[in-house]
This record gives sequence, C-alpha cells and structure tokens, in this order.
Amino acid sequence: MIDAAGLRVMKAIADEGSFTSAANALGFTQPAISQMVRRLEQRTGTVLVERYGRQVRLTEAGQVLARHAVGVLAALDAAEEEITAIAGLRAGRVRLQAFPSSSATLVPKALAILRSRHPDITMTFTEAEPPQSLAALRAGDCDVAVIFATKDVDAGELVEDLSLLVTRHLLDDELRLATPKDHPLAQTGTASLSDFASEDWIAGCPRCRAHLVGLADKAGFRPTVSFEIEDYVAQLGLVTAGLGVALVPDIILNAAKHDDVATLSLSPVSQRQILAVTTPDLLRVPAVAAALDALCAAAGADPSTSPAELAASPA
Repeated sequence: MIDAAGLRVMKAIADEGSFTSAANALGFTQPAISQMVRRLEQRTGTVLVERYGRQVRLTEAGQVLARHAVGVLAALDAAEEEITAIAGLRAGRVRLQAFPSSSATLVPKALAILRSRHPDITMTFTEAEPPQSLAALRAGDCDVAVIFATKDVDAGELVEDLSLLVTRHLLDDELRLATPKDHPLAQTGTASLSDFASEDWIAGCPRCRAHLVGLADKAGFRPTVSFEIEDYVAQLGLVTAGLGVALVPDIILNAAKHDDVATLSLSPVSQRQILAVTTPDLLRVPAVAAALDALCAAAGADPSTSPAELAASPA
C-alpha cells in the first residue's frame, strides 16, 4: 500500500537528489528517509532508488511514483484545506428540509441568523412533510429536518424513529380554532371542540386531519370535513368566506392576519411540538451544529435541551 508519506519522500528525493537533502527538506533524519524508502520498496515489490556514492537517482518505477506524487499530494493538500475550512466554519453546506407552515416564519428567521453568524456556510432549503423529511435524513439526502409531532398521531412509528436521532425542541405550537368573525361563538375566547360538532370543517395534510379526527373523537363527535387543503392561508380564506371552521397553528396565525377571522383557544389545549432533527454523526459537523443553534435562536429555544417525551405532550 502506497501512503502519502511515501509519496512525499519520493518527490523530495526527486527534487533534492539525495537522502540527506530530502531529509532536510522534510524535517526527517537521513536514516528515517532510508527506512521509508525500503518499506516502500517492500510494498511495491520493486527497486525505487539507485544509490551511487553520496547521490541517488530514481529508477523508472521511482520516477513513476514521483511523477504521480505531484498530483496526489496537491489533491490531498486541497482536501485538507477544504476540510479545515469546513471545521472552522469558513465553509460548509447544510441541507434543510422543513414542513410547509414553518417556512412562513421560523425557517426564514433561522436562515437569516445563520447567514449573519456564518456567512460562508451554504444553506439549502426544501419543503417536506415530517415523514418525507425524516426519510430523507435517514437516506442521507438532507442534514437537518424540521418536523412537528403530536401525541395522538405520532406516538408510534415517529417516536421510534426519533429515538435513533438527535432532536432539539424548538417550540410548542398551540392549535387554535379559526371561525368567521360573525360566528355566534367568535367572541367567547375559549371553546370546546364539541361546541362546533355540527360545523363544516376545513382540514389540511393527512396527519393534521388525523389529529383533528382524534380530538373530535375525544370530544364525542365525528367532524364533517368538507374542504381538504394543506395551505393554511387558503384555509383562512375559506373561513373568512364563512365556509367552515379550521384548526390553525399559532406559527401561521402569527404570520397571516385575517381581520374577518376570529381565533379561539381550545379547552383542553391542543399543541404540537416543533423539533429540529439530525443524526448523531451529522451533529459533529460544525455547520450542522451551527444550523441547529440558529433554529433554536429563531424559536427562542435553549440549544442544549432535548424535547420532552412525546407521549407526555398535551393532546
């Protein structure tokens, strides 16, 4: 096996013309150079250096090694410099995937923080629902996934997935009931889901619909989902038009204001956890760790904390 040290020795001998000069150039002793040449000859199975007097010259095989050493060592030096830059946060890339509603407020703020702190890090962002982003993380197609999780929908397979990953608890996102402003209960401030059992409902992604159905089941009714649309802004538009009511998270309500929509807190309160997820190995990459810190800063979360057990989160 030919190693980088052996290539450096062969190049130095070619450049300097003697073991002594090569040793001086590399900071080695002359016996150390001789020993490295003998070991390299044993590994290659051929003579690499001819000795005559105090001078040496490379055999044809030695010249081949010295010639290739130039390109190989240059590539290794370039790789070392690039790795040093990444380790020192002078370079690096982070691929982020996050669920759509987080891209309205949390993700842009985190990207701005990361760019301000580490302008040489390249960050790419793609929208994806939690099952897809976690699959991409496991497949090596992203470095950080921002997901949401609720107890009733995600207490099974998702919890098992998260147990093998590194998570950061960003925030607890409360779900509120959005109604038309002229609804009879619009000014109550807090309401039970059962108060709206006879309403038409507007629901989002499959996991959001499952959460709504689970909450309604606990409240003793089956919701009539008349409109299915994943865009929360469009959901609020349907609510404004008086076409139904919807569960909308605070992360959206803080970004999208509708004067003709009233929002009510639910009793009991319904929340979902928003988490940033990566793998244990990726966490050791400085740029990935910096991205997690930026997400925590954007959410006002402690970057050192892990999330509470999902099974203990509010329903």
